[in-house]
Amino acid sequence: MQTAICDPQRYDRTNEFLMAQREAMTREFAEMLAIQALSFLAEEPERLGRFLAFTGIEAQSLRDAALEPNFLLGVLDHLAADDRLLGEFAMQREIAPETVAGARDLLAGAPPATP
Repeated sequence: MQTAICDPQRYDRTNEFLMAQREAMTREFAEMLAIQALSFLAEEPERLGRFLAFTGIEAQSLRDAALEPNFLLGVLDHLAADDRLLGEFAMQREIAPETVAGARDLLAGAPPATP
């Protein structure tokens, strides 16, 4: 009977990738990820409806709301609050769920962008 052995090369490449992601976390990356998350939410009316209900934003004022400094933070907050939704997004984008949390934390700690 053979036992499964962890492939050290794969493990190293994965760790290098995750380390590079952490080092590359910039405000620009975090904002881009939040925009991708909004697009992900908008792909399905039910997802978008839950987001709008969560934020209190009316569908017709979504474009105006998107210009607000903390809007992208709110998108990532919404995603991070739902493990199933976060997992779906992370799988679709082929990223670790922790990347979303890191982007959210960066946006929360960074000074608000001015539109």
